[in-house]
Amino acid sequence: MRFVQTLRAAVAGAAILGLTAAPVVAETPVAAQPGLTLRLGQADQFSRVEFRWAGAAQMSVRRDGQVLTVSFDRDAKPDIATLKTAPLKWVKSVDVRHGKGGLAFVFTLTDDADASTGTADGADFVNVFAKPAPPPAPVAPPQTPPASRPDPVPPGGVVAMRVSQAGPALRLEFPWRNPLGAAVFRRGDAIWVVFDAQARIDVSKAPKNVVQFAAMQSLAGPGYSAVRISTRSAVGVSATAEGANWEVTLDPAGAPPPTPVKLARDDTQGPVALTGAVAGATGVYWVADPAVGDRIGVVTALAPAKGLAAAHDFVDFTLLQSAQGLATTPKVDDLSLSFNGDIVTLGRPKGLALSGGDTKLADATALGAPKPAAAPGLFGDDWAASGAIGFLPRYDALMGPVADEEDKGVSGPTAAHLALARFLVGEGLSFEAIGILNDAFRTHADLGGDAEFRALRGMARAMAGRDKEAETDLAAPVLEDSQPAALWRGYVLARTSQWADAKKAFTQGAPALSRFPALWKQRFARAAAETALALNDTPGARSWINYALGASVNPDEDAATKLVQAEVSEREGDAAGALALYQALAQLPREDISGPAQLHATQIRLAKGAMTPAQAIDVYDGLRFRWRGGAFELETIRALGQLYLSQGRYREALEAFRSAGKNLPDVPEAVQLQADLASAFKSLFLGGMADGLPPIQALALFYDFKELTPVGADGDAMVRRLTRRLIDVDLLPQAEDLLKYQVDNRLDGVPKAEVATDLAVIDLMDRKPEDAIDAINASRTTVLPTGLNLERRVIAARALTGLGQYDTALEMLGSDASADATDARAEVLWREKNWAASGAIFEKMLGERYKTAGPLSAEQEGQLLRAAAAYSLAADDGALARLRANYTPFVAGAHNPDALRVALSGLNGGEVSPADLSRLAADNEVFTGWVAKMRARFDQTPLPAPRPPLSARQATADVTDAKPA
Repeated sequence: MRFVQTLRAAVAGAAILGLTAAPVVAETPVAAQPGLTLRLGQADQFSRVEFRWAGAAQMSVRRDGQVLTVSFDRDAKPDIATLKTAPLKWVKSVDVRHGKGGLAFVFTLTDDADASTGTADGADFVNVFAKPAPPPAPVAPPQTPPASRPDPVPPGGVVAMRVSQAGPALRLEFPWRNPLGAAVFRRGDAIWVVFDAQARIDVSKAPKNVVQFAAMQSLAGPGYSAVRISTRSAVGVSATAEGANWEVTLDPAGAPPPTPVKLARDDTQGPVALTGAVAGATGVYWVADPAVGDRIGVVTALAPAKGLAAAHDFVDFTLLQSAQGLATTPKVDDLSLSFNGDIVTLGRPKGLALSGGDTKLADATALGAPKPAAAPGLFGDDWAASGAIGFLPRYDALMGPVADEEDKGVSGPTAAHLALARFLVGEGLSFEAIGILNDAFRTHADLGGDAEFRALRGMARAMAGRDKEAETDLAAPVLEDSQPAALWRGYVLARTSQWADAKKAFTQGAPALSRFPALWKQRFARAAAETALALNDTPGARSWINYALGASVNPDEDAATKLVQAEVSEREGDAAGALALYQALAQLPREDISGPAQLHATQIRLAKGAMTPAQAIDVYDGLRFRWRGGAFELETIRALGQLYLSQGRYREALEAFRSAGKNLPDVPEAVQLQADLASAFKSLFLGGMADGLPPIQALALFYDFKELTPVGADGDAMVRRLTRRLIDVDLLPQAEDLLKYQVDNRLDGVPKAEVATDLAVIDLMDRKPEDAIDAINASRTTVLPTGLNLERRVIAARALTGLGQYDTALEMLGSDASADATDARAEVLWREKNWAASGAIFEKMLGERYKTAGPLSAEQEGQLLRAAAAYSLAADDGALARLRANYTPFVAGAHNPDALRVALSGLNGGEVSPADLSRLAADNEVFTGWVAKMRARFDQTPLPAPRPPLSARQATADVTDAKPA
């Protein structure tokens, strides 16, 4: 943290265009208007205007001499009275213009003024300052002049830039007359394109309000032309040339690296210099940067593109990142830049400061740099010691050797990287340490087998919360016997709830615990106590937590340790002592401490009856939003879900269980939470807990969580149980949808055919024969039980009958003589008006029912009606007389006695017409009887037995497989 704060202070000191910072002597706030706030500031060396918008607004800038126009793509009505009257230095006047839905500020600058624009801290700004005096021209030794070439400047001296878009990439094409050299590089948030010929580059075709850049301006100087492009965010840049045309591509998605320019130290002929091989170099130009006020040394070159993928910072200069050519910003006045053929040379009269990495590392060590670790993975007490020189000097001393190691590439050493990483780890700058170590690993893959590297990166990753990555490093074979590394390994294993492995690691590393600083002694001991609690080792947890309490560090760490101490006390049976400690910790301002403390305190009070379940639910529901992520959130949600279930609030329980768990799939608590969710769903729809809900509510609850339906016998039984409830209350369409989802999405083979058969029956009950046929056909398979096959054939025959395909229905039934097939066959013959045959079958289905007292069922009554009507229509008086004699006693107690009396009397000499008989024996009675029979069959069909839990199945298997001794 000290490092970050120090760097911020350093940046703030030189933030404004490289000018020496001066205290702001006046700052005038302008009243905020809807959407826009203006702020004015005046310092000794610059004036500043900030534009702060409520919401997004794109700024574009145009400069015409001393007139600077700053435009926005949104409009507003700011109060500019103060802006117009404030005596800002270097500003003559300010006007505001409205038009085309936008707003523009027009600044007229004094003749000796310059300006820059940009974005910082969420605001767009304009800085106005005095034009800096040009620095003395750097000393440049003689260089090889470019060979004579055709003039690249088009007639008229103007190069008209062309623009095209390809997806997110913006292409800028510069059509010259003949091939020439170019340089394309980045400085800060600006991209420069420099050509080795002087012309006017017309950029008027540049698009407005695009993501690739904010502003673009054309510049020219002795022998060169340039375009400066201000970008809003990180944009990849690449350069290509075809003939005389150069094309520069701006792509927010990034750009491929250029062919690298090889840099080398040269001290063979006098003072130390730096050389770079730039094929096709054409010239060296010192380009004035209007935003900063200094000059950039630029080396142009012919295509193909070559450059530096990243900036290189040296003591005397900085080589900028480039997509083509080279560019440098000097830090000294006498830096020279020249080229001879393809070799570019940077130097000083007395030589550059490019001393060897070993010398720099020795110098850094003399300033107090950390020594190599005596035991890999041990956190040294002195790693963060900055000594009398302070943080930044030590950091700078350690950075110099790192840069030299990078210059040497794969052939260089890595000692400086490891030294800097130790210092950063000691300072708690874990992410920075990870970056340094990964940088070394990219060029030195053999570090993967180095114990110190693995330990350092594992420690840094553990400190950064990257537990899985840290576990990989700390589990490396080279650290297998390291006791300090074992403690770090146990620490990350405990944080990922791998309790058994964490216990082994803490046992191995315990002898090294005394060698760590007090902070890490407490953290390791606290994690070991949590591990012991998770493994139900309460005495072990007490020993570890007592050790942690003895290593007091700071209030925050001590509070975290006391939280575990309270858990140990609660596990030991001291609920009162644990509750008192929990309640004290719940008052702390740290949510990661007070949240778990309040959770456990609530659980104790609920168990004691000191608060109601409804009050506990309110506490749990608030706690799960106080600290998101990690085991605490999962523990809270699990407690809330279980409490909801116990109160019969099933929907809230399932929603609570489902609200977390998948976000942390590797944490055992998340796995347990998903198991709780599945178990709750199973208890509701298979264990009968949802039977007390109205069918519609039960169905809605099932649909909202149907993804939890288990595959196999349990899911089949669950759906069938719910289907029965829907059928009982005639919710046939809902039952159809439920079974159809199972058939289409969750089942296959025989289970699919069984559920599809049930679906077809319900379709027939709902008078949807076509849907029934579809259900049967969509679930055909070659291997089905004989009984199921026969049942499906009867159902298909009934569906075909409903569709009027009588012959096909009879073929489907074949010679099946079962009761269901006979019933279906009688239905077909009746609809075919085969009266004699249908009457005989209906009478046969009644059997000797006339010998049994008691009223007829709805199905039997329908069969009797149809038999009598069929015999009458077939003019079979003998058969009709037999029915009349056998069943007249049942007429009085029938559901529809009048219809039975008329049917048994026959045509009665013309008093009853055939049409009257057909209406009497309509489908309704028979269909109603069949539906009642199907409903009873659903109720009587045994459901598949739920599978026992996995543990029970395994125990049974173990007993079954065990052989007697």
